[in-house]
Amino acid sequence: MPFDWKGLVKSIAPTIGTALTGPLGGVAGLTLTKVLGLDEASARDEKALEAAIQGASPEQLLALRTADQDFAVQMQKLGFENIQALQAIQAEDRASARDREVKVQDWTPKALGIAITIGFFALLVFLMRREPPAGSRDILNIMLGSLGSAWIGVVSYYFGSSAGSARKTELMSPGK
Repeated sequence: MPFDWKGLVKSIAPTIGTALTGPLGGVAGLTLTKVLGLDEASARDEKALEAAIQGASPEQLLALRTADQDFAVQMQKLGFENIQALQAIQAEDRASARDREVKVQDWTPKALGIAITIGFFALLVFLMRREPPAGSRDILNIMLGSLGSAWIGVVSYYFGSSAGSARKTELMSPGK
């Protein structure tokens, strides 16, 4: 199964991920290249972006989350109102998922959240205490990046928006 790098970007950075597939794809690609330390020519090279996302460090993935908030503010200032509408739809989708969980009392989201959290921090502790086997270093880094991204999703799901998102809302409000 091929690696869904655009899906991963969309889960970490929803505004950039959505813009990648639309008319703002070039601008979103440039934002990705800056965060991932690539040259500007890579912004249009899907293979280069895929490889960079696949090998991204946890720090780069967190920087991508911050870049997404900055990107949303920048697009708002440039008059792209549809980005805000898209974010409202995504917020509604999350609220719907939370409502479903309350009504159905399904244990699966909680179990997945716990498993992702334990897996993420267990792998972090392992990598801090031991030198990974030479042939496994890359795959462990990819796994750490994926678990870190999933953990960000778990935290966002259970605890809502971040302080950075609140700041973005403050900046986008009239009179600022």
